[in-house]
Amino acid sequence: MYYYVYMPSISARVPDDDEAEIDAVSELLDEDKSTVIRKALSEGLSSIRRRIAIERYQSGEVSVNEAARIADVSLAEWLEIAREHNLTTQLTPEDLDSDAAAAREL
Repeated sequence: MYYYVYMPSISARVPDDDEAEIDAVSELLDEDKSTVIRKALSEGLSSIRRRIAIERYQSGEVSVNEAARIADVSLAEWLEIAREHNLTTQLTPEDLDSDAAAAREL
C-alpha cells in the first residue's frame, strides 16, 4: 500500500553553476533533482547548525548542553564534535552544574 507524505513546496532561484552541480550530483546518485536538492538542503542545514554551535560554544556564549541543542545532537555526540575541533571555553560554575545535571539525566 502506498501512503502519500505531504511535503510543502519551496521555490528558489539558483545560479547556473549550482544547477549544473545539481544535475551532476543527480547523475552520480542516480536520483531525481528534487531528491538531490532535499538531501543537500538537509545536509547543509545540519552543517550550519553545527557551525553555529561551535562558534557560540568557543566564544563562551553557550554551555555544552545548549551547544548540543543548537547542533541538534546528543550530548555525547556534541562532546565528540568538541573534541574533534579542540574546542575550549571558559565555563562558569553554573554552566558546569547545569551540564552535569543534564548528563545525569542521560
